[in-house]
Amino acid sequence: MNAAAGPSSADSKPAERWREALLPALGNSPHFAEQFFDRLRAAKLTFGDRVHCPFLRPFFLSPEDEQRVRIVAEAIAALGERVVAAALEDRALFAQFRLRPEEERLARLHAGYGFASTASRLDAFLLPDSLKFAEYNGESPAGAGYSEVLAQIFRDLPIMAVFSKHYDVHSYPLSAKLLDALVMSYLDWGGTSKRPQIAIVDWREVPTWSEFEILKDRFETMGVPVVIADPRDLVFDGKTLVAHGTKIDLVYRRVLINDIVARPQECEALVKAYAANAVCVANTFRCKIPHVKAFFAVLTDERNGALFSHGERDLIHRHIPWTRVVEDTSTAHYGEHIDLLAFIRAKRENLVLKPSDEYGGSGVTLGWETNERDWDQAIGRAVSATSPASAKPAEQRGAWIVQERIPIRREVFPYITPAKTIEFRDMLVDFAPYLFRGKLAGFLTRLSATGLANVTSGGGQVPAFRITPRAADS
Repeated sequence: MNAAAGPSSADSKPAERWREALLPALGNSPHFAEQFFDRLRAAKLTFGDRVHCPFLRPFFLSPEDEQRVRIVAEAIAALGERVVAAALEDRALFAQFRLRPEEERLARLHAGYGFASTASRLDAFLLPDSLKFAEYNGESPAGAGYSEVLAQIFRDLPIMAVFSKHYDVHSYPLSAKLLDALVMSYLDWGGTSKRPQIAIVDWREVPTWSEFEILKDRFETMGVPVVIADPRDLVFDGKTLVAHGTKIDLVYRRVLINDIVARPQECEALVKAYAANAVCVANTFRCKIPHVKAFFAVLTDERNGALFSHGERDLIHRHIPWTRVVEDTSTAHYGEHIDLLAFIRAKRENLVLKPSDEYGGSGVTLGWETNERDWDQAIGRAVSATSPASAKPAEQRGAWIVQERIPIRREVFPYITPAKTIEFRDMLVDFAPYLFRGKLAGFLTRLSATGLANVTSGGGQVPAFRITPRAADS
């Protein structure tokens, strides 16, 4: 992520209160860390072989900060939906997203209902005088099931009982809100079943399969049947999509469009059923439009200003970092005319380069952590990947974006080392709000000691709680 260190937003008192409760618990239970890890594994809170949370403190959020995030995050999600509709009507605008030909074909298929992104997530950095969003995951954001279960585990810790004497603690029912959003999209699509048969669809080899099992249990507890299926398990006869012998009403699509494009034969049944409008699919293939990181280039480019009101342009300016697709062109930087490549070379310390359509931190180059030679090489890779003159065929080319550095949040968290000892470490805090049908539903909070905060690049996760001091502590 883009990184310029800054202080945390919240009062340090909650963290101090938690530490006061944690230290005696650790002293009284020599095997506390091992038992905590055992609970995580029993609850399927693993990413491959690693547990999600090697930390012994949640992230604390004030009601005021929650509302601040809610207003901006919901506005950005609404802009994403509006830009999707506009891009589908305006080829010049659509071209700014740099989708590959097959991605464009899929995005232009009739979806059957309005919301491009039933579920989405923003990556945010929240500070006292700053709220910046680095990316928008408009496709199939993972982690909601993990976040909810992790919050329950922390709620059950004896430390929480001590902490709750001083604070009212609120957690987020993410699975219920996700299910509500999926069913609402199904009804918008024209579905009539009160309990639609859901299929959670992704490759059986993915490390997040354990989350699908969590969500299946949660959804079925709420009365909605679920099967988990690999795309290769799906069968479409021209009228009905079937998985494991069960007719599917609603696909909760976790398989990525990148994979659908790369493995068309294995995803043929899903794509044909979608194109025939034989099944509701959430998210729709249109979600690819705001999902790519070039979305922020569209938002921050002055030539698109007519798409937004004065208030929306002000919100974009305050909360979205200046972003451009990397290419040999001229553009504007806050009203100043610039040659883009020369600007990128000259402003390395304040810029980051990213592939427009990767995840897990893949390919991200932080200018302030890169020497001049390596930065020039990264620029060259970005330009050659984007250029029509590239030796790669169009379906294999992919755009890169350049984005300005943004302030980040850091806090100290108790960390469980591989030796199961506890160290207090200064961590980057990536605070990512989930949006279900455009409404804030909860958060994924990731920690990292490096400039990248994601589980796939080795970061960890903690639950987020909204807290309010009890009267005696106010």
